[in-house]
Amino acid sequence: MSYPVRKIGATRFEVITADITKLGVDAIVNAANSSLLGGGGVDGAIHRAAGPELVMECRMLHGCRTGEAKITRGYRLPARHVIHTVGPVWQGGERGEPELLASCYRRSIELCHKHLLDSVAFPAISTGIFRFPADLAASIAVSTAIDATREETSLSQIVFCCFSEQSAELHDQALSEAIINRGHAT
Repeated sequence: MSYPVRKIGATRFEVITADITKLGVDAIVNAANSSLLGGGGVDGAIHRAAGPELVMECRMLHGCRTGEAKITRGYRLPARHVIHTVGPVWQGGERGEPELLASCYRRSIELCHKHLLDSVAFPAISTGIFRFPADLAASIAVSTAIDATREETSLSQIVFCCFSEQSAELHDQALSEAIINRGHAT
């Protein structure tokens, strides 16, 4: 299914169903574990596609705390950079999980701006083995990205790269609702 590209301010927002490791954007975001040394899901796929050099660079970063983000080169990926962020494990929503997830998106966008990146692709952070409710995660992802690009940003394109059509539909719905509720032009 194809979803409409929306422009909010100077930034284009796009929802796609694809393999994030195949995207030729300036940076892809890795839903990493705190070691940054690879794992399952998106994390494992990114590490396999980037090659062993990525693990070597990640070792020098000494891990990452939940809600934070760190940047590396992309190595064998089409993307020039990988932004590693550690999403929260869902524990019912009473332990700051929504705020920590929002911080993942905010910190990733801050790194894009710091490194003057033009485009970034996000997976659905924390919705896999970390069990964050997919609808809430999509809403947080979209609203945080919109808010973060209200400030000065180098980003002209943000892609929500979903693994499943169901996730893509949730992100597209969240984007539509954000535009209606906030009165943003498309």
